[in-house]
Amino acid sequence: MGNRWLDGGRGRSADEYDRAWRERASAGRDVHGEADFVASLGPRSVLDAGCGTGRVAVELARRGLDVVGVDLDPAMLAVARAKAPELAWVLDDLAAVVVRDGQGRPRRFDAAVLAGNVMIFLAPGQEGAVVANMAGHLGAGGALVAGFQLDGHLPLDRYDELCGAAGLALAERWSTWDRAPWPGGGGYAVSVHRAVP
Repeated sequence: MGNRWLDGGRGRSADEYDRAWRERASAGRDVHGEADFVASLGPRSVLDAGCGTGRVAVELARRGLDVVGVDLDPAMLAVARAKAPELAWVLDDLAAVVVRDGQGRPRRFDAAVLAGNVMIFLAPGQEGAVVANMAGHLGAGGALVAGFQLDGHLPLDRYDELCGAAGLALAERWSTWDRAPWPGGGGYAVSVHRAVP
């Protein structure tokens, strides 16, 4: 089995996916919970890993953050590029991507965010490589932020183990992007891991 997203996890076209979020926003629903959460951590630069159609990245950039979006799905990334051509969008695998600056040096970010269930759509067995690669893109004190359904694809204790192996320790855990307390169980978790000093 390959990447669960590319193998049918999306369930609809990139345009339809993006339109659904726009319709939610038009109906008055808050569609920026992830951006609110990440911005509250105070980063200046963010790697939006698995950025899809750019909803989180575009909102963070609108708030003045330096954002780079990375995604493996060319159709989703095409929508993101059309919405915000001024932003940096990278088509690549999260397990292997190396985001570079204008001089060709590997970039470091204040935060890397894996929103939208990115962790459970990866190809089975790639989770550790993605966490390690994202950790490698963090600068000193940087935060890896991930939110995903706890539906059996990736148990939370396994995710914590992968973060630990990448030199990251749990700093915060919530049950929603608006910081509802983590009850020690439940169907969704938002986790912030930071580099171990």
